[in-house]
Amino acid sequence: MSNVFEFVAENRDLSGKSAARAVRRGGNIPAIVYGGEAAPQSIILDHNDVLKHLENEAVYSHVLDLTIDGKTEKTILKGIQRHPSRPRVLHLDFLRIDESHTLKARVPLHFINEDICVGVKMGGVITHAMVDVEVSCLPAVLPEYIEVDLAALEMGFSVHLTDIVMPEGVDIVALGQKGDHDHTVAQVLKIRAVSEDDDADADVAGAAEGDAAEEA
Repeated sequence: MSNVFEFVAENRDLSGKSAARAVRRGGNIPAIVYGGEAAPQSIILDHNDVLKHLENEAVYSHVLDLTIDGKTEKTILKGIQRHPSRPRVLHLDFLRIDESHTLKARVPLHFINEDICVGVKMGGVITHAMVDVEVSCLPAVLPEYIEVDLAALEMGFSVHLTDIVMPEGVDIVALGQKGDHDHTVAQVLKIRAVSEDDDADADVAGAAEGDAAEEA
């Protein structure tokens, strides 16, 4: 098996839906690599090898070596099309990168210290509004993941994009856009307790249903 950050592919001469279906019937994955000064290129990858690679979370936010017929170029995994009900990958998109130019990529968020979170100790529950974030940076400093520390998060409060401590040279794309894009990342919500009135209402409803059943 090749390195987890190296995808080995073959050039694909034919394109189109019928050609892609033929590739899948052969146990492979149709894909495309684009970007840079070169023209888009249709390629084929082995399905089983790709599945093994995708088990590693870092693949989704790492500069990859894409080797096509023995020639290697630097890319990132830009898109994945999966089968809706089966463990099959239907198509992959690779984007060529230039080490001297910034790129945009989605990076997973790792939430830490949830077990000692202030709000959780007060009886709250953490909800995650985001699981990854789009960043802009040079390829050399593209992070594998970004940590979000929830230790000090209190009941009823939220962590927003501006609260995340970013690695040097890495920017959150949304925060550089016009308008208010300081989205919520995670929050601690109070668990609604069941009151005595709620219990009484439930008992009355249950009795009413029982009476109705007897009358029927």
